[in-house]
Amino acid sequence: MINELYQETILDHSKRPRNFQSLQEANGEAEGYNPLCGDKCKVFVKEHNGVIDRVTFQGTGCAISTASASLMTETLKGKTVAEAEALLAKFHDLLTTDRPVPKDLGKLAVFSGVREFPARVKCATLAWHTLQAALRGAGEVVSTE
Repeated sequence: MINELYQETILDHSKRPRNFQSLQEANGEAEGYNPLCGDKCKVFVKEHNGVIDRVTFQGTGCAISTASASLMTETLKGKTVAEAEALLAKFHDLLTTDRPVPKDLGKLAVFSGVREFPARVKCATLAWHTLQAALRGAGEVVSTE
């Protein structure tokens, strides 16, 4: 039952991604690429006084990559940069360890099944690593390789 709910959420966000657009008022942006799967994303972030006002993305990718980026944009709005970094660490831990799912991950918990497919971890984390680059403002291209 729970796996069906997880699959349904991932499919919904991959077919109808939220915040899938450029962001003219962004003060940070970066591009990311996963050569293994072919996922490409560009993340736009508007941050003010250490708080993320808005995050959007554009690109092409598999269902996991697109759904992860979509859920990321919903989850991070209103969070501080420090909270976003901590959430990335918890999200990465969710995907790479057998530890229990942290309760404070909310909808991001739907990705817990990805840990069974190590090659897909890079799909799920691409947007998150790209967001980190956007927050640094270096304009760098992030690669999962």
